[in-house]
Amino acid sequence: MIDIYIALNIIGAVFAIAASVLTVIRTTHMFQQNSYKPRVQFKWMAANAKHFVINLVILVLAVSALFINKIWLYIIFYVLAFICALVNKPMKNAKKPLVYTARVKRMLVTDAIVSAAAYAAAFFAGGEKRALFGFALTLAFMPFLVLIGNFINAPIEKGIRQYYINDAKKMLKACPDLKVIGITGSYGKTSVKYFLSTALKAKYNVLMTPESYNTPMGVVKTIREQLRPTHEIFVCEMGARNVGDIKEICDIVFPDYGIITSIGEQHLESFKSIDNIVKTKFELYDAVPDKKNMFLNGDNQYISAKLSENPNAGFHTYGIGNKNETYACDIRVTRKGTSFSVVCGDEKIENLQTPLVGEHNVTNLMGVVAVCRQLGVEADDIKMQLKKLTSPPHRLQLTRRGNTAIIDDAYNSNPAGCEAALKTLALFEGEKILITPGMVELGKMQDHYNYEFGKSAAVVCDHVYLVGKKQTEAIYKGLADGGISESAVTISESFIEAFNEASASPARSEEHTSELQSLNRI
Repeated sequence: MIDIYIALNIIGAVFAIAASVLTVIRTTHMFQQNSYKPRVQFKWMAANAKHFVINLVILVLAVSALFINKIWLYIIFYVLAFICALVNKPMKNAKKPLVYTARVKRMLVTDAIVSAAAYAAAFFAGGEKRALFGFALTLAFMPFLVLIGNFINAPIEKGIRQYYINDAKKMLKACPDLKVIGITGSYGKTSVKYFLSTALKAKYNVLMTPESYNTPMGVVKTIREQLRPTHEIFVCEMGARNVGDIKEICDIVFPDYGIITSIGEQHLESFKSIDNIVKTKFELYDAVPDKKNMFLNGDNQYISAKLSENPNAGFHTYGIGNKNETYACDIRVTRKGTSFSVVCGDEKIENLQTPLVGEHNVTNLMGVVAVCRQLGVEADDIKMQLKKLTSPPHRLQLTRRGNTAIIDDAYNSNPAGCEAALKTLALFEGEKILITPGMVELGKMQDHYNYEFGKSAAVVCDHVYLVGKKQTEAIYKGLADGGISESAVTISESFIEAFNEASASPARSEEHTSELQSLNRI
């Protein structure tokens, strides 16, 4: 007859392994979103310490198992392991799903080997009456397993990474006539990438980094898998969370042209200061050899201040204001989109039309027009291409559901993006509804910016749906101080719940009564 403790240990192992698998998948997901940087992962864990309270409780149970050897302790462990599994279930509403890249697969294999060794040691070395201690101890420290696996794999990953980078450089070198255009900015870079690539296709064979492939390895992956000898222009989006990130990409692609779309408080939590953000974005400026090929948003206060340090460098500015070399005028906005004219140096291009909405999009298009004209794209071709533009997914994307206009800005989460979204919403007639969980990654200033966002929203919106009570407290206070009535604010547990509630109101089924904005979905 099988010993009771052996049976309990087998059941315990099953519960522990199940909870471990879910924990590792979730922490790997976050590690990927944190750009595989241990320091950033530790900061995320510290900021979300309450999520790991269950691991602390399991650790206490592990210590208890050294001194107490009772059957009821196993029952408690089963319950805790089950709770741990529930806490670490996959994140359905994450900005980006976990992508099972080759690196992730290697890391998961390493994690599986390490965890299997730990559980085997607990089961066999600990003895049948001490295995519970090993199971609980291993499960308690499971959130750190992804960092252990990353550390073990570091030499291999470094070698593989360098091989891929060198291979991408060789491929670029084999295309000497290829023009590389780097695009960076706190916000607007993805939109400009899409718009510019579309406009340039009137004359050139264009390759662009897809979706949000704006990290060094994302850029390398694009080059290795998609670059062909027939490509004439490579439009490369460059993202950053830390000083040096843009330079790292520039050292791979060596950009011939550069666009800095904006500088703001995006990722202030990781950058620590606006000066660090400015320094990082201008790493692209430093990398472009001929400054006349640098195009910068002259309406942005931080960019203008930086450019004033060397006003005769030969760079090109664009924006709405007529102080820029390329600027917009005669701007008109309707439900069908935006029309405007462009002054580009000594040239004026009249009556351009686009389905896009929002003043910031006009600013973005000024950069597009300026680059296209410098690269020899004819004005009539630019006009035709701008009519084809659509907003990138979840970036002030205008769609319709019945008689409801939806402005989906779910991807953005920064003060300037929120301001642009509210300005765009204000342009429309009918009832204006905002759905938002607020802004994140703004460090100590997060509550301040969310409060100001709430005050601004109170002026524009007829009804506001806040997603998550605790995380939207600052917005709620801003709404109240902004003068919106309490009945016009609803707090929902999820974005889907808020969207369904907003859509279900009978008053919103009438024609042209509703403008629904989905903003900053986390």
